[in-house]
Amino acid sequence: MSGTSAAMDDSVRQLEDAFTNQISDLQVKSHGNIVKLLPDDLEGSRHQRFIVQLSSGKTLLIAHNSDLAPRVKSVQLGDYVEFYGEYEWNPEWGVIHWTHQDPTKRHIGGWIKHNGKVYQ
Repeated sequence: MSGTSAAMDDSVRQLEDAFTNQISDLQVKSHGNIVKLLPDDLEGSRHQRFIVQLSSGKTLLIAHNSDLAPRVKSVQLGDYVEFYGEYEWNPEWGVIHWTHQDPTKRHIGGWIKHNGKVYQ
């Protein structure tokens, strides 16, 4: 796994704590490897979706709004990604969304970094 740092290791611990304590609406920056590609969610705003496995072994759903940000190009199983977005708890371990800029400027903008390119 590339790009690992102490700050990102702290973020994995922060996500572990958020899951254990069922915390949502938490802005996080972390990283992982794609372990599953899912079909786009086409209900309402369109979202590109994939599952990322953290260094702890836990997995998260990344729901990247492709109506507000460019799609992450050429993602494949095993690819390393970094992300900054909002964590929402769920029993399956959680979802990261808001990985894009907010056109109304009321929410912190997020992003996904893949193969050296930032998608926001």
